[in-house]
Amino acid sequence: MMYGLAWDTSTPLAFATSILPILLIGLTVTVKAALAGFAIAIVMGLVFALLRRSRIRAVSWTTAFVVEFLRDTPLLVQLFFLYYVLPDYGVVMPAFLTGVLALGLQYSAYTSEVYRGGIDAIPRGQWEAATALNLSRLTVYRDIVIPQVVPRIVPAMGNYAVAMFKETPVLSVITILEMLGLANMIGEQTYQYLLPLTMVGVIFLLLTLICSAAIHQLERRLPKAGVPLK
Repeated sequence: MMYGLAWDTSTPLAFATSILPILLIGLTVTVKAALAGFAIAIVMGLVFALLRRSRIRAVSWTTAFVVEFLRDTPLLVQLFFLYYVLPDYGVVMPAFLTGVLALGLQYSAYTSEVYRGGIDAIPRGQWEAATALNLSRLTVYRDIVIPQVVPRIVPAMGNYAVAMFKETPVLSVITILEMLGLANMIGEQTYQYLLPLTMVGVIFLLLTLICSAAIHQLERRLPKAGVPLK
């Protein structure tokens, strides 16, 4: 029994029906973690990408080191560090916030490279024209660069969003009961793992397909909205 629910294991259909509500509870945690983590990733990724373009070498080099560190170390190590090491230094965060932060920081390193590639693709002539017009860097990025970068990076950003969604099960190691963690707990209590894990796999598959379709639709619509590509 979990969350006041008893599992009916008399038939596969009855078992699936009885565990579906608890899996949907786990799904809400999974989706919330993925959305919050991706929000952090797209914001911090842009910050990292802009800092790496800083004319101050100490800033650009430090940012490059941070990005490489985040990219080249496993998410699980970063998660353990945030959850188990930081409390030794007085920094204590709830498990969910820790998991979201770990996801966001890890993927901010990837999204920063996506932003950097998109920014580097802007023709040099546009930068020179902006300089000739004496436009501020804020104006250049806000009105010229970012509107052209966004359509270019949507496919890559979408791939990372889907990848982050599929990585949320790792959060179960710090006691976050997301969908896969709950499926494992159901298996431990009923000694039946096949059906709960299969249901989780199907749910992940369906949501991934939906996300991919939405990303493709967004990719088609952006150029039609008048966003310049060149």
